[in-house]
Amino acid sequence: MSEIPAWETIAVSREEGGVTFLTLNRPAKRNAMNPRMNEEAAAALEWLRYDAETRVIVLTGAGEAFCGGMDIKEFLVGLKDRPDEYDRIDRLTYEWRARTLRRLPKPVIAMVNGYTFGGGVNLVESCDLAMAAEEATFGVSEINFGMFPAGPVTRSLTRLARPKDGLLHAMTGRPFDGRVAERMGLVNLAVPAARLREETLALAREIASKDSFALRATKESFWLAQEMSHDAAQDYVSAKYHELTHRQSGSWREKGAQGFLDKAFKPGLGGRPAGA
Repeated sequence: MSEIPAWETIAVSREEGGVTFLTLNRPAKRNAMNPRMNEEAAAALEWLRYDAETRVIVLTGAGEAFCGGMDIKEFLVGLKDRPDEYDRIDRLTYEWRARTLRRLPKPVIAMVNGYTFGGGVNLVESCDLAMAAEEATFGVSEINFGMFPAGPVTRSLTRLARPKDGLLHAMTGRPFDGRVAERMGLVNLAVPAARLREETLALAREIASKDSFALRATKESFWLAQEMSHDAAQDYVSAKYHELTHRQSGSWREKGAQGFLDKAFKPGLGGRPAGA
């Protein structure tokens, strides 16, 4: 088992069943993303990409917050007179939040344990799946200080929330809880805070038990097909099918398809082929 690196603003810890927690670790600042956190989050995801022990990643926050968005003091104010450094951190921030999480070959589940504002909402959207505490507080409050949800945040709202829900909160800055986030489509499920970790781990372990090559193909096909025409998506998924068959050396045919024939696996009813 490889040794986990140490970071100042990010904590990484392993659980049984191939699940690894990546925790935003600035609890005194509600895990707001300062320049160092953005650098370390990018580095941690790069390490997790190649960590053989990690099959599923759970992204969460330390303390009472998931993520309070960007650190206004250290980023927007602190770098305003350093345009090159501002640009470097801004690009790095976009890269890991909006691209790396989505293109990572391993599934990522957001475990939203508390306050989630601005860029934190974008983090939830960029993860493949999301679980939230019913008591968690979400918000896009930029309108309250004369701004709007800039960067990738507006896209996150338009991609997941119903248009009138997203626009209501963007135009008023009103906060909302995990139950509303579930109804809006920002998260898959909201559960009582006392059960959040248990429920998230159960989902993560269920996913971690699946074939890693098939999970990668599922994730890549799902995200990229949304950006394609029907014909392009069909061609892409067909190519993915052949790539997956090659990566597995045809094992899905020998074990998976045979499982259907042997009735070890019944569509919609669970069960796994013997030896799969």
